[in-house]
Amino acid sequence: MAVNDKKLTALDVMLDQPVIPVIVLNEVAHAVPMARALVAGGIRMLEITLRTPVALDCMRVIADEVPEAVVGAGTIRNVADAKAALAAGARFGVSPGYTSAIGKTCQDIGLPLLPGIATGSEIMQAQEDGYTELKFFPAMQAGGPNLLKAWAGPFADIKFCPTGGVSPENAPTLLALPNVVVVGGSWLTPATVMARGEWAEITEMAAEACKLAR
Repeated sequence: MAVNDKKLTALDVMLDQPVIPVIVLNEVAHAVPMARALVAGGIRMLEITLRTPVALDCMRVIADEVPEAVVGAGTIRNVADAKAALAAGARFGVSPGYTSAIGKTCQDIGLPLLPGIATGSEIMQAQEDGYTELKFFPAMQAGGPNLLKAWAGPFADIKFCPTGGVSPENAPTLLALPNVVVVGGSWLTPATVMARGEWAEITEMAAEACKLAR
């Protein structure tokens, strides 16, 4: 079954490859060639952050023109963001923090969500609302591998996607942890590389990311 023909779960998104690219797009013209470059390198779960005015337009054109890609929306901060992302073609969402309003809305509209957490209390709230796959953000700034190791005891049933300060250098350490399924990283789509239209370089970086062990 093609990836866009099935109902995804958050765990499906996490298991696809070792890295989910965290993408900031400032130009709609970059969206399709960037998505095609990542897909060519083996990365198809694409988190397009809602940090720019053109983010929703970028999601729409990728969803329309790159069927091999799975469009996701990052930086979901409220209910309106979640609904707008779904309408723009997003198949999953990622939030920098967590509120029950966001969590329950995503469940109601059928948008798989990776809720952002940084504390034990936030993990407990998200789990109370039915979420067991979580984004740890900002990962390296908030405690990195040591905090993830500490959480493995009381939260042994939770799977994490560390994002924030993650790089090709520290990703292997994170992915070696039993409670880490995938990492989120912005290094796959550097703004300077996209500005120059060097899409082959993005494909090469994506292919390298797919080789990371977990």
